[in-house]
Amino acid sequence: MNNSLPIIPTHVIGSHAWPAWLFTALDAMHRGEYGPKDWQETQDDAVDLALRDQEDAGIDIVCDGEMRRIGFFTAGFYDRLTGLHETPPQRRVGIPGHDQRESYEAVGDIEAPNGLGLVAEYNYVKTRTQRPIKMPIPGPYTLAGRIKPGRTHKDRLDVSYALADILNAEMKALVAAGADFIQVDEPSVAVHASTPDAFVKLFNHTVAGVNAKIGVHLCFGNYVGRSVARRSYRPIFPHVLDMHASQFALEFANRELAEIDLWQQFPNDRELAAGLVDVKNYFCETADDVAERIRTALKYVAADKLSVTPDCGFSQTARWAAKAKLKAMVEGARIVRRELMGG
Repeated sequence: MNNSLPIIPTHVIGSHAWPAWLFTALDAMHRGEYGPKDWQETQDDAVDLALRDQEDAGIDIVCDGEMRRIGFFTAGFYDRLTGLHETPPQRRVGIPGHDQRESYEAVGDIEAPNGLGLVAEYNYVKTRTQRPIKMPIPGPYTLAGRIKPGRTHKDRLDVSYALADILNAEMKALVAAGADFIQVDEPSVAVHASTPDAFVKLFNHTVAGVNAKIGVHLCFGNYVGRSVARRSYRPIFPHVLDMHASQFALEFANRELAEIDLWQQFPNDRELAAGLVDVKNYFCETADDVAERIRTALKYVAADKLSVTPDCGFSQTARWAAKAKLKAMVEGARIVRRELMGG
């Protein structure tokens, strides 16, 4: 990672808010009105927009906003996997929920003969910014959540290990391309908190031999702006500290900073990327609000181990709100930096 980063650097979790034109372009693509080059140009433009919004706000570590991924990890990734059969959603009408989403059944060995496309994502974004880059990727258990084991796999964990091998190869390819900061997104760890040791073993298998800074994002879900779990990290502590990750990205803002004291209760040498901006609320924090949250976090985390992020990605947030929240987050961090430096 870049050694010139300021103390308490800012970064995003992953996804960025979509502009209106990207929704209409996606509809046009589904109607067959776009060719492959049209869609590639659209996605390139969307990545450029996400980077511009982050850089305009002053974010220290940027990413491509996951603008090529429709739904965090779904469309695009599963299309690259073999050994799956798509199944219809359980519910088609009514309030959006996970049972309306796409799903698959394993019908053979799950493989990605041409990779998952993450190297191409990285190769593009590194040509579009001079700032340090973080590469977010979905974790294997989360990715397995849309796949029924079928007759070829024992259970979801067995599917996860098949995906873990694919993700491990993808991460090593990213490192070979120059990526030095990779964040594995595994909200399902906190959602299914009864077997934390199994998740630790799976995570460590996934990142084995990957020579990069490894972060892990653990949240409670954000589909259509809603959580899908009891919002407590306590059941998975201190087990998750056995994960081979140097940074933990956790959500605190939407829980009024509940459980941030866990970092003091279970002393460790890891970094905390504290979610101090609420992506599930259209109240737009001020810089002073964010600064006050950072001061609270510093009661439990050393400044050189703390970075500031939103709670989760912005894919479920209107762009005007996402931009306002990013600017407040950056200015709040600057306020506290000046205080720490006696300025």
